[in-house]
Amino acid sequence: MNDLVQSLALFAQQQPAPEVDKSLYDYIASGGPIGLVIILLSFVAVGLMITQLVRLRVNHLAPPDVRENLESLLSRGDVREATRFCEDPANDSFLARIVGAALRRCASSPFGFLELKSALEEAGQQETARLARGTDTIALIASVAPMLGLLGTVVGMVGAFDTISLSAGVTRPDQLAGSISVALITTVMGLIVAIPATAVYTYLRNRAESCAESVAEMTEAMAGHLEGRGATPTRDPQRRPTPRPAVQA
Repeated sequence: MNDLVQSLALFAQQQPAPEVDKSLYDYIASGGPIGLVIILLSFVAVGLMITQLVRLRVNHLAPPDVRENLESLLSRGDVREATRFCEDPANDSFLARIVGAALRRCASSPFGFLELKSALEEAGQQETARLARGTDTIALIASVAPMLGLLGTVVGMVGAFDTISLSAGVTRPDQLAGSISVALITTVMGLIVAIPATAVYTYLRNRAESCAESVAEMTEAMAGHLEGRGATPTRDPQRRPTPRPAVQA
């Protein structure tokens, strides 16, 4: 008799465990409204990642044609035309905004081009901060997604305990395990979104700083053409001098 019981127990242990027949859609659907919000955030994050990967390129921040034209204008000392070139919406770029802001500041300053490098540095810092703000949304999604997942898990656990309290008699372990499994789905979804978003955000910030440094080297080279101009900005040749009042005897 003991041999028969042992044989049955051994046979039961050798039986394969029942497989969970759930598709990916079933898991996603079990996340509920919170899981849907996490999925929407994932699409937003992917779109922002692709946009920033295309945007954060040296040739996009400093197009070759804009770079060559500015180099040519500043090498000839034609600051007025270079300023107009930077203000043209057709030439709008990271490089043009930095150079244009620096030239306008020098034109209105009594120190003229003596503070060109400081003006370029200040304008570059402002544009770099503006460039980095494009990746802040990705960091926000990376922070919010796991919190939403945790919220979904807490809501699911509350529902599981409500099931226990409302059940007549002893709750079966399989019912409780199923409720807990559904509750943990949102945490898994939040982590799936947050982990790659955090990694891509770090990469994009480093890439933005690298591209900004490359553009800064270009602006320093352009500033070298105007270093010898001292404190005298380029005057408009079409501007007539203001007539002085006649001195009465």
